[in-house]
Amino acid sequence: MHSMNDSKYSGATEAELGFLKEIIRMLPAGLTVQDERGDLLLVNDAAAAQLGMDGSRPTHDLAQRRDACQQALRAGQAIVTEETLHDGAARQVLLTTHRPVRVAGCALLISTSADITEQKNFEDQLFRSAYFDELTGLPSRRVIEHRTNSILAREKAGERFAVAFLDVDNFKHINDYYGHAVGDALLVELSKRLGRDLRESDMLSRISGDEFLLLLSPIESEQEVAEFMQSALKRLTAPFFIDNSEIFASTSVGVSLYPDHGRSFEMLRQNADIAMYRIKNNGKGSAAFFDSSMEREALARMKIEQSLRLAILEKRFCCAFQSKVDIRTQAVRGIEALVRLRDDEGVIQAPGSFINLASELGLIDELTHLVLAEIVKSIDLINDTFGAEATISINVAAKQAGNPEFMRTFARALEETGFPKRFMIEVTEDAFVTKNHFQAEVLPMFRKLGVGISIDDFGTGYSSLSALADITADEIKIDRSFITDIHKRPRSQGILRAIESLSEALGMTVIAEGLESYEELAYLQAATKIRYAQGYYFARPIFLEELKLATPASSEARVSVASRPMQQNRQGYSRASGYRR
Repeated sequence: MHSMNDSKYSGATEAELGFLKEIIRMLPAGLTVQDERGDLLLVNDAAAAQLGMDGSRPTHDLAQRRDACQQALRAGQAIVTEETLHDGAARQVLLTTHRPVRVAGCALLISTSADITEQKNFEDQLFRSAYFDELTGLPSRRVIEHRTNSILAREKAGERFAVAFLDVDNFKHINDYYGHAVGDALLVELSKRLGRDLRESDMLSRISGDEFLLLLSPIESEQEVAEFMQSALKRLTAPFFIDNSEIFASTSVGVSLYPDHGRSFEMLRQNADIAMYRIKNNGKGSAAFFDSSMEREALARMKIEQSLRLAILEKRFCCAFQSKVDIRTQAVRGIEALVRLRDDEGVIQAPGSFINLASELGLIDELTHLVLAEIVKSIDLINDTFGAEATISINVAAKQAGNPEFMRTFARALEETGFPKRFMIEVTEDAFVTKNHFQAEVLPMFRKLGVGISIDDFGTGYSSLSALADITADEIKIDRSFITDIHKRPRSQGILRAIESLSEALGMTVIAEGLESYEELAYLQAATKIRYAQGYYFARPIFLEELKLATPASSEARVSVASRPMQQNRQGYSRASGYRR
C-alpha cells in the first residue's frame, strides 16, 4: 500500500498505525487519497488492481480521475462517477465516489471505487434486448416508433417520409423444409441486403418473426420511394447460399406515406400492413402503396375475423359429408368430413371464406377437434347412411401436421373414440416433403392406432412425382385440376397414368377428386384402372340435418342418399348447389 508520511500521525502508537494501514490495505473496495494537485498519496490493494498499478496489466490513463478530483475540490462536495477502463477489447466499469476532506490542514480527496462491470454488462444486455433484435442486431419496434414520433413532433413544414412493412414470403415453408437454424441465418442475410443503401436518417427494424419495418426519411416523392423499393426487392431475387443450400426468398412490401396515409406512427404502420396484405393475396414478391380501397378490404377481413371467433363461441360450425364412391359398383368406400360455417342468418358459407383465416388466427386446431366431436356424436347416423365399414376422412392442415404437439393430442382424441381404425387423416403433400419429420415422428403414432393416411390435392404442392416413392400413405387423392375435362386433355392424361402406375406399385389407393361430368367418368372407366372418385357427379356434401330428416333403413336407400345413380345423373350436380373444401 502506498502511504503518506507517518510522522504526521505521531499521536498514534506504531501498533495502532500498523493495524490501521493493514485494514485500509485489505479493504474490498478500492481506496485512493489524492492531494489538491491530483497526485496519489495512498492506494490500497483493491484500487491498485483496479487501476493496473499492481503490475498485473498496463496502468490505465488516470487523467479522467484527476479531472474529477479537481472538480470535486473546486465544488467542495462529493461527486459520484462511473469510470470506464479499457484493456484491449475488455472493459472494466467502476462506480467511484470522490469526497473532498481537510486533514491536518491539507485539502485531500478520498476516492472509493466498487467494480460494477458485471452489473453494467447485464444492464447493457437488457438494454440491447429491449431496443435491438438479438438475431439481426437491428433496432426493435420501439426504437423505430420513437424515431418516427420524433419526426412527427418536429412538425417541419412540408416534411414527408415513408413507412414500409415487409414480410418474407413462404417463410414457414422455408423454416419447415430447411430447419430453424437455416431460417434464422436467412433472416440475418436478408436484413443485410434490405439494409444496404440506407442513409443515416433511414432505419430498418425487425419487429417480429419474418416481419420488418423500414423508415425512409426524408423523401421527395412517391416515385423516389417506389424506385428504392424496386431496387431493394431486386437485390432479394438473387439466391441465398446457406448451409450448402441454395434458397430463393422474396418479400412482400406495403408502403404508407406521411402525411398522405396517416399522421401517427400506428396509423402509418397499420396502413403499410394493409397494403402488404394486398400484395400477399395478389402474387407476393412486390411492393404496393396504400390506398383507401385497401382499408375497406381490411375492414371486411376484420369483420370476418370477428364473426369467425364468435361462430366458434356460439358453436355455429357444422359438418357435411361427401362420399368416396366406387366408380364401377357405386358402393360407398368412405366419406370425407367437411367443416362448414353458418352465418348470422343461417346461410352456409364456403370454406374458402374462413379456412385460411382460421389457420392464420390459430383457430384451425379447435375446428379439427370440433369436426371429430361432431362425427363421434353422430356415428350411428353416419353408419346408417353410409355403412358401418365406410372410412371417415378428416382434413389436417400441413401446419397442424408439422406440429407434433397438436398431432399427439389429436391421436389421443382419435383413440378415445373407441373406433380409431375407421379414420383416415387427409394431409396435403407438402406435409411429407418438409424437414419437420412428419413421416418419422408423427406417422408412427397413427399407424399404431390403425389410422389411415391420405395425400390430399396431390399435384398442387411442392413435391415432384419422384417424391411419391418416399411417402408412406394409404391413399392418394388426385387434385380436381387434373380430373376436370380429363377426356380432352392429353397432358393431364399422361400425368394421371404416371401417378396411377407409381401408386399401384406402392400399394396406394387412387381417388379422383372433383368428378363432375359423365365424360370424365367414362374416361376414367375406359382408360384407367382408377376405382374410386369423389365429386358432385355422384353426390354433393350431405349435412347432418339431412341425415336426421331421412335415415334410410335399407342398403338400396342408403346408396341413393350417399351417391346418385349414374344413369339418372348424366349432367352431374351444379357446384352452386353445395361447397367442397
